[in-house]
Amino acid sequence: MAEHTVTRAQLTEAVYQEVGLSRNESAELVESVIAEISNALERGEMVKISSFGSFAVRQKGQRIGRNPKTGQEVPISPRRVLVFRASHALKHQINDVLYQPGTRAGSRTAERARPGTAKAAPA
Repeated sequence: MAEHTVTRAQLTEAVYQEVGLSRNESAELVESVIAEISNALERGEMVKISSFGSFAVRQKGQRIGRNPKTGQEVPISPRRVLVFRASHALKHQINDVLYQPGTRAGSRTAERARPGTAKAAPA
């Protein structure tokens, strides 16, 4: 599905290119932002980034699961899980890129899959 993964080093380089800080300052800034987000989530706070999305920690209770291989019931302990909900702006941006002409996803198949974009066949 995804061809590339964005790394901390790439984020640091992007900050260096866009903002003009030194590479060391850019790396410290990226690390500082990631640390602040992580610390807030550890405290159970929600993190909202405008036009991007929100991160939250959800508590899941204990439940009984099954081993798919043996069918044996196994207790699953309570835990906290990280959830991300994308903003409407991010969803819109992703979908606009998906349906741009000239992209692989922008092929005629993708156009037909998108509601209201089907083209009439020539008579």
